[in-house]
Amino acid sequence: MEEEWIDSIEEEEPQFEHFRLTVDAGQEPVRVDKYMATHLEKTSRNRIQLAIKEGYVKVGDKAVKANQLVRPGDVIRFVMPYERRGVEVIPQDIPLDIFYEDEDVLVINKPAGMVVHPGHGHYDATLVNALAFYLHLSPESPDDDRLGVLVHRIDKDTSGLLVVAKSDEAQMSLSHQFYEHSIDRRYQAVVWGDVKEDEGTVDANLERDPSERTRFRVARNSEDGKRAVTHFRVLERFGFVTLLECSLETGRTHQIRVHMASIGHPLFNDEKYGGATIRKGTIYAKYRQFIHNCFEICPRQALHAKTLGFVHPRTRKWIQFDTPLPQDMTALLDKWRKYSGNMPQEEMEDA
Repeated sequence: MEEEWIDSIEEEEPQFEHFRLTVDAGQEPVRVDKYMATHLEKTSRNRIQLAIKEGYVKVGDKAVKANQLVRPGDVIRFVMPYERRGVEVIPQDIPLDIFYEDEDVLVINKPAGMVVHPGHGHYDATLVNALAFYLHLSPESPDDDRLGVLVHRIDKDTSGLLVVAKSDEAQMSLSHQFYEHSIDRRYQAVVWGDVKEDEGTVDANLERDPSERTRFRVARNSEDGKRAVTHFRVLERFGFVTLLECSLETGRTHQIRVHMASIGHPLFNDEKYGGATIRKGTIYAKYRQFIHNCFEICPRQALHAKTLGFVHPRTRKWIQFDTPLPQDMTALLDKWRKYSGNMPQEEMEDA
């Protein structure tokens, strides 16, 4: 029997391989769940059963049922929609803004500036470090799958709601809902320019920017990249900027930021995607100072994960959460309301 830990695989919908088993040459035909339980000492039988139920265990490229027989040479893969933890997580006593909690799930209101997952350049003080402390998870067990409690993420400088799974059952259920795009995720964003349509959709594949690996872009070839769909509607207009509600049909890295920039409306103060300079407005020094003050009030991309809804893993009932805008975005909008209310008509017409 051969066991390997693999970083990731590419499929039509991205999943990440958590382990791979190759069935022994002399193995008699045996149920796949029994074979896995025997050969994966650090993975519980319950977790295996849940993974099979949700379609995350595959022989070859096909999802299997628990009673499927495996034979010598068969390759069994356990794949999930989130990456396996690759670094040791040290529990740290970091305050959490807990929006909701029960025995199955935890909904966190993440502040802007907090990194979600440990990684290059951010090995501590992340949300996962805080969760490891809060949920009493052991850093001494690098294979503890409970440290994969986060089934999605938002950018460091984006604020708002994240759901955390507190059990295997919740993790499998929520992961499946994210994979099927059935989660309701709505953001509020301040973007540059007066968005002409009251509502619309950006359907454009995203790919990593080869000139800068931390950036993404709309794929140059429509057949390349990963499908990404963002729906938006206008909530309020301020002449030179617009407040939007953005609803995610898919959940790609930087999706809203790239999609809005691609249609000429980058997020306000989004340095990575061209929103941290004046993109619309007047030539007057007083206006430039106003924008500078706005950047200081909201020193990050003006994006907040405001609404999150999903089917509860235990009750199977729909639950939904909505969090107020954080202070920096509230202050930014108040400043724009005051400015646009006093804007001369000729400036409004040029907006």
